[in-house]
Formats: sequence, structure tokens, C-alpha cells
Amino acid sequence: MNVKVEKTENNNEVKMEITLEAQKFEDSIKTVFNKNSKYFNIPGFRKGKAPYQIVEKTYGAQIFYEDAFNEIAGVAYEQALKENEIEAVSKPEIDLVQIEKGKDLIFTAVVQTKPEVTLGKYKGIEIKKIEYNVSDEDVEKELNSMAEKNARLVSIENRPVESGDITIIDFEGFVDGEAFEGGKAENHELTIGSNTFIPGFEDQIIGMKLEEEKEINVKFPEEYFSANLAGKDAMFKVKLHEIKKKEMPEINDELAKDISEFDTIEELKKSIKEKQEEQNKSKAKYETEEEVIKAVCDKSKVEIPSGMIEIEIDNMAKDIEARLSYQGMKLEQYLKMMNKTMEDFRNESKEQAENAIKSRLVLEAIAKDAEIKVTEEEISNKIKEMAESYGKKEEEVKDNPELVKYVSENLKTEKTIEFLVENSKTKK
Repeated sequence: MNVKVEKTENNNEVKMEITLEAQKFEDSIKTVFNKNSKYFNIPGFRKGKAPYQIVEKTYGAQIFYEDAFNEIAGVAYEQALKENEIEAVSKPEIDLVQIEKGKDLIFTAVVQTKPEVTLGKYKGIEIKKIEYNVSDEDVEKELNSMAEKNARLVSIENRPVESGDITIIDFEGFVDGEAFEGGKAENHELTIGSNTFIPGFEDQIIGMKLEEEKEINVKFPEEYFSANLAGKDAMFKVKLHEIKKKEMPEINDELAKDISEFDTIEELKKSIKEKQEEQNKSKAKYETEEEVIKAVCDKSKVEIPSGMIEIEIDNMAKDIEARLSYQGMKLEQYLKMMNKTMEDFRNESKEQAENAIKSRLVLEAIAKDAEIKVTEEEISNKIKEMAESYGKKEEEVKDNPELVKYVSENLKTEKTIEFLVENSKTKK
């Protein structure tokens, strides 16, 4: 194999001309034939038993060219990258120069390469001090939330609906006098004041009495997810069946015993405060790290190739789809609900993708410039921790080179961020 590499007129882009010997292409054609011979039906031969020369004569050698190229080109491309130490960050644009039996196979691959980062100042960066304190009100709010989860529901029969009540209703919605799909339900539970229904709907339930029927007029929001209903006036026929109200337990030592491992309410409050302080500490740490990363990125320059951005957006889409799958939904369905196209998603994701790529590249450049290293012991400890959390043997994880590389890179990134925070200054 012979490879010629030249830079194109575009920054961070190279063109490789890859030449494979005629015999290698011939061997690839034979490999493809052997894989597909069973599909050929030629008179005078049992199906799949015709020799290569007969098949070639009948259909022409060109019938195998595309598959033979696909069989050999991918491996050749990866080998060319490795031999020439090219770090590709985009999908290659392939162009055939010569493909003919008996001749060398020649093709070009244009690919974008990893960009260089011009680092700015990264030591002594000034960032605002981030800290969160836990107030008595915060503790009381959490305590009330815990108490509410243990509240009991009591039926109300001697008064109309008030804000905060839990109602059981039947309803059916109409637009222009016609019932619309998804606008009908029976024995639907609705908490008044939860703002989970169309604006104005819950307010008109207030004052209704048991078994009362009422017509409620509302207007769908302009940005409603269902395009055929967005911005339209609607009328709902509603019947009220039940009114319930939460009866809160008294906040005392007995409640503490019921909802926690503590004997007194003061012990429970202390525990709540400690947990909130720990959460606030983690939140402040994360936001401080984000602040210092943004600061060093703002002071650094890098020209991110378009292909790199497209791949990042592809990965973002895959992550979202993986999360949506737990709800039995595909990304296309979600976007349709949001009245958006895949093109809208990609355009809106571009800035986030660029920021994510720049952060990674800048942190990697700082790690190299500051000579931040990860020790074998640190990698080993992390692998042991991962193995334990996944219930696997340490050797199983160590035998996966890609996973070990991932662990090493993650640890280096973490150490680089710690280094930046330690070397930053807090604004007064």
C-alpha cells in the first residue's frame, strides 16, 4: 500500500491518496465472490455452484467492484491514518480514482484533523466565589415536604372546591363544536393549583360542588405541542365527582419516629441540614469547576472543524434517544411533540456541541502543557472501584484496553480541572 498525504486549502484538513496493489484488489473480489456465490443462478450449473470465471463472464467483473471496495477500503483507510499519525475527527469523503480488475485500486480520502489549541492564561484565573448556605427555612421546607408525603387524604363533602384541593373529574374537550382526540377522560385526578392543565382550567374548577356539571372555556397556548390545537379556543364539559384534601401530620417527635431512623424531631432536622450542606458543597464544587473551565476556554483559541461538530451532535442525539427509550419513546416522536424537526434539533444543538468540544480540547492542551500525569496506581484504583460497582472482577475490566484508556483520560481530565481550581483566584 502506498499513501500520499497533502494538506487541502481548508484548515485542519488533509487529503490522502491511497493506492492498493492490483493483487490485493483481486483477492478482495474473490473474497466477495465466495461470500455471495450461493445467490448466482446460471443455466447449466446448480444454484450457487457456478465458478468465478463463468459468473464474471455472465455478469461482468464490475458486479463485484462496489462490495470488493467496501471489503478492503475501510481497513486501508484506518491503516493509512495510523501510519501517517493522522488524528481524524470527521467522517472521510471518499472518491474513487481508479477501480479496474488487473490494475491498482486508487482512491482518495479527505478528512478533517484534530485542531491545535492556542492556550491563553490558565493559572491565576479569577472566578467568583460560589457557596451555598443552609438556612432554617431550607430545613423547614424539606421537613414539610417529608411530612406532606405522609399526609392522609380526607374527603370533603360540605363545601365547594378550593385551591389546593385534589379533585376527581370527568371531562371532554371541544374545539369549534367538535370533540378532539385526547381531550376526554373519566375519574381524572387533578390537584387545583398544580398548573398541570391548560391555563385557566383549574381556576374555573374552584367553587364547583360535588356532582356539579359545568362548561369551562379556555384557550390553548400558542406554543402548545399539538399544532392542530395551538392557539385555539376550547370548551370543556366537566363533572365533579370527589373533593379531597391532604391532612398534614403534626411535626413532632412521633412524626420523626414514623418517617426516619431518629427518635426526635431535632435529630431529624440536624440530619436534614447535614445532607443539604453536603449537597450544597457538591453543587458549589461543580459550578466552580464549570466557571473555571469557561474562563480558560474564553482565553483560548481553537478552530473547530465542522465534521467534529456534526459527530458531537450525533452523539448528543444518541444520548437523548437512549434516555427517551426508558419512556418508550424515540427522538423523532419527541421532536414531533415539540413541533421541531431533526434539522431544528441539530441547529439548536450546534452551540452546545462547539462548547463541549472546545472544553475537551482546551483541557487536553492544558494537561499537556502543565505536564499533568496519571499514575498506574490511580488507574488501577479507579478500575477496582468500577469493577466493584458493576459486580465484576477487576481482571475483566483490565482486559478491556478501550475501557482502560477511557478511565485514564477521565482521570487526567479530573486532575486537570482540580489543578485549574487550585490555581485560580477568587474575586472579592
